Order: sequence, then structure tokens, then C-alpha cells
Amino acid sequence: MTILTVIEHDQGVIEPLTFGMLTAARELASDADVPLHAVLIGADVEELADGLGEYGVEAVYLMEDDALEAFAPNAWAACVLTAMDEDEVTAVVGLGSEMSNEIMAHVAARADLPLATNCIAIQPEEDEAWAVTRLRWGGTLHEEAKLYGEPKLLTIFALGIEPEEESVDVEVIDVEPALEEADLMVRVVSRIKPEQTGISLTDAPVVVSGGRGVGSSEGFAILDELAALLNGAVGCSRVVTNNGWRPHSEQIGQTGVRVAPELYIACGISGATQHMSGCSGAKHLLSINKDEQAAIFTKSDTAVVGDLHVVLPAIIAEMKKN
Repeated sequence: MTILTVIEHDQGVIEPLTFGMLTAARELASDADVPLHAVLIGADVEELADGLGEYGVEAVYLMEDDALEAFAPNAWAACVLTAMDEDEVTAVVGLGSEMSNEIMAHVAARADLPLATNCIAIQPEEDEAWAVTRLRWGGTLHEEAKLYGEPKLLTIFALGIEPEEESVDVEVIDVEPALEEADLMVRVVSRIKPEQTGISLTDAPVVVSGGRGVGSSEGFAILDELAALLNGAVGCSRVVTNNGWRPHSEQIGQTGVRVAPELYIACGISGATQHMSGCSGAKHLLSINKDEQAAIFTKSDTAVVGDLHVVLPAIIAEMKKN
């Protein structure tokens, strides 16, 4: 029996959170005393397989086809199902992301099996069911549930999981993908990338984020200055993008980007649950708000009651002294 993982990548670059997922899946495999395997899907992606051995993956089912160069969720699901047929699988584990949740949903539907997404705790039990804890409602609710089915299908919410290496020799097994024309009907046909300068939100060690309290697009100039001094990136809340002050690519929250920086500085943000779900992975949260009753203060490590247009210039001035 094995734990089979689905490796999420985009155009030959593995999604960094995948390594956190592999770390959690390796612990699951170790507890069950079974090997950790993976399925790697795409076109010309074999070079990615060797690096998976650094995270405890002992065997990789490599499924390459020119038709898989563009992401197609049904085609990826078909490949996962093929890999499941190649082995005796205890569980199939994916990353709790939009892409992998979609793939695993197709796998579940085609295999007629239940699926538990965005798991933060997994406890295999002696009976048929596994106990899982899932993030629901954008992370504002933890759901305890029982997962049935053979094999178990689940995805792991890996934001905040520190990847841990455990090198093993990896065997690469070439498998012919069993694809049908219908599997490729829905696929990515073009990409429009937003303009990006500087460090990205997902990679930044510090994120300076602004909400309604910033007041205008011009008001973000002080946040941009602070972020530059801290080698960080600027984010925002949904109301900011709705008002057209900043692009949607900078929105943090349930309908935006999820971040896990060392420090998250929230400026003029009230702390709506939808926004907090996007920054819940931050190691430290500093919030600045004029409203001493702001909900975000209950989630903050450090809270400053004050006008961000006064507080931020003072912080910048002190930093420039050093």
C-alpha cells in the first residue's frame, strides 16, 4: 500500500506549497508504515522528478504527453486515476489550492468516492473512516469530519507548513496517460499576466497591506515606501480593489491571494473574516487602526490604535535614522 501525492506545477515550476504538502503526506505515510509516491503530469516535466526525492518521494509515476502542456483538469484527473491503477493506494493526497482541489474533485466524481479538501489535521483510525479537520468558510470555521472510501481522497491546506527535507532515492516510472478527447475540452488556452515589479506577495517576508482606512490610491504611497524599506510587498483588502485604488492581483483574502510572510502589517483594515483568511498564515501580525474596537485587534500580535497616516511616517523616519 502507498500514499500517492499529486504534484502541482505550472509551466515546469512546482508550486512551493507542494513541498509543505509532501512534508505532511510523508508524516502520514510514516505513521502508516507505507511508502510515499507521487504522480507528475505534463509535457517535458521529467526533470522535476529528481527533486521530489529530497522530500521523501520514493517513486514517481511520470505521465508526459504534448497534449498536457496546457492545464486541463479532466486530463489531470484521468492521469491520477491511471496512477491509482498502477499501485495499491491507501490515500491520494493533493494540495489544498484552487488547481489541485479542482483536479481532486474530478478524480472523486469519476471514481465515485468522497473527497475532503483543505485538511489541516488527519488521523487515520482503525475502522473504515479517517478523522479529518478541514478549513471551511475561508478559514473562519474548523470542521471535524469522518472521511470514508477506499482509497481516501483528500487535499492538505499547506500554507504555514514548513517544508522539511528527507532525501531518498527516487524511482521514475514512465506511464502512458490514458486520455480521451473529452478530457481536453476544458483547458487553458491563453494567459494574461499582470505587470509585476519587485518581490511577489507570496514570496515577500513582509507584507504591508492597506484597507479602507488608507483613503485613496494616493494614500498607498506611504505603504509602498515602507514596503520598499522592509524588502516587502504591498497588499490590500477587497474594498480597495473595488474602489479601483489597487489592482486585484494585490488583493489578499478569500477571493484573492493567500500569504504567509514573517510579518504582516495591516493598515486601516477592519479585520473581516474574508480578509483574515488570506493572511492567517502570517507568523506575526501588526495592525494599525484608528478604531480601538476593530475586529483585527483580536487577531493581532501587536496592535497600534492610531492614524496610519501619522504612524507609518513615524516608523519610516525611525528606520531611516539607522
